[in-house]
Amino acid sequence: MKKILTLALLSSSILAFSQTFDKQIDKMVNGTEKQVIDWRHWFHENAELSNREFKTAERIAKILREIGYEPQTGVAKTGVVAVLKGGKPGPVVGLRADIDGLPVKERVDIPWASKRMGEYNGEQVPVMHACGHDTHLSILLGVAKMLWEMKDQVPGTVKLIFQPAEEGAPAGEEGGAELMIKEQVLKNPDVDVIFGLHIDAFTPVGTLRSRPEGIYAASHSFRIDINGKQSHGSAPWSGTDPIVTAAQIINNLQTVVSRNANLITAPAVVTVGAIHSGNRSNIIPENLYMLGTIRTLDPEMTDLVHKRVREVATKTAESNNAEITITIDKGNPVTYNDPSLYEQMLPTLKRAAGAGKYEVMKPITGGEDFSYYQKEIPGLFFDIGGCPPGKDPKTVADHHTPDFYVDDTGMNLGMKAMMRLALDYLKNN
Repeated sequence: MKKILTLALLSSSILAFSQTFDKQIDKMVNGTEKQVIDWRHWFHENAELSNREFKTAERIAKILREIGYEPQTGVAKTGVVAVLKGGKPGPVVGLRADIDGLPVKERVDIPWASKRMGEYNGEQVPVMHACGHDTHLSILLGVAKMLWEMKDQVPGTVKLIFQPAEEGAPAGEEGGAELMIKEQVLKNPDVDVIFGLHIDAFTPVGTLRSRPEGIYAASHSFRIDINGKQSHGSAPWSGTDPIVTAAQIINNLQTVVSRNANLITAPAVVTVGAIHSGNRSNIIPENLYMLGTIRTLDPEMTDLVHKRVREVATKTAESNNAEITITIDKGNPVTYNDPSLYEQMLPTLKRAAGAGKYEVMKPITGGEDFSYYQKEIPGLFFDIGGCPPGKDPKTVADHHTPDFYVDDTGMNLGMKAMMRLALDYLKNN
């Protein structure tokens, strides 16, 4: 009876604490929102590619210093890390935001559209925040500002992680979450749990979505090199055609998912996104390479798909007398929400979203290198809505496209959720 009474008192105390902080957080978020929107516009207009986020990192560090932090720069090349030590003892929570843009030319008609250029694979390309990372980092800066203003009340430590190269480091370079971890971002002080978010163009503003276990897919890139024998286009029998071989490989790869993967267990995707070969209409080239991606949400299925991609491509090439080399990178693991952490923080997510605004989402085949942090410590990842009010989510542009757009007002919920997750976890643990 005494134990039950103690638990009841503890639960009542936690609820009272949360309700007190909720009112304070809502007021602070509303007061910080305009500043965060201004930051977002600057970062959007000045988008930079992975491992080249020099001005972005400089501006993040400048803002953090103006708030009062002493940020560490140059982490994993262009990452920025800051630590808030609360006024009371407690655990250490990590909050992560990604900061890189993509080689995409913006078509959105907004005053703060990106006109930046960068170098990608040796070419000058336009650069755009075509996945919402500008909102993620602005949300985290807003959270940093609010936590600083109430740091005496914070029962523990918060490590703010501004991570470069989530979209993948340039060829031949390391980067992203994996390099951040290698450079001890989860140490000194040791982080107990980590939270991260992604804004979603297809989810209405004000809606928050998450799920336990696998939320985003494992993502692996592959390259297939085909070596044939060059010949005149008028005499294909005198050579070995890598283009015809590639066409057959692409068609046959579609059977890997449709005929080999048990899709009742989890979805899987095999996509070829690029083919490079030849330079004239009447020359059958000697060489060809193709690039693609594999997405899976189940470890056993990952192994199966990798095995079958190799087998199908190799056997198809052999049937055409062509030589083949296949490389599959180790990619990102499944973004996996720790079930016990998810259950613990679910009431927080629901409170942050408000009545009827929290949804248990289905897993998606997009990838996220937040998964590397989750391999080291318990982590929780969630989506917030970015589809503007009054807009049909079915009609909006996809991520990684020139017309991608997410509404400024979506960041309000992102700040509320991050603040509540950090403070609730610190207090409850």
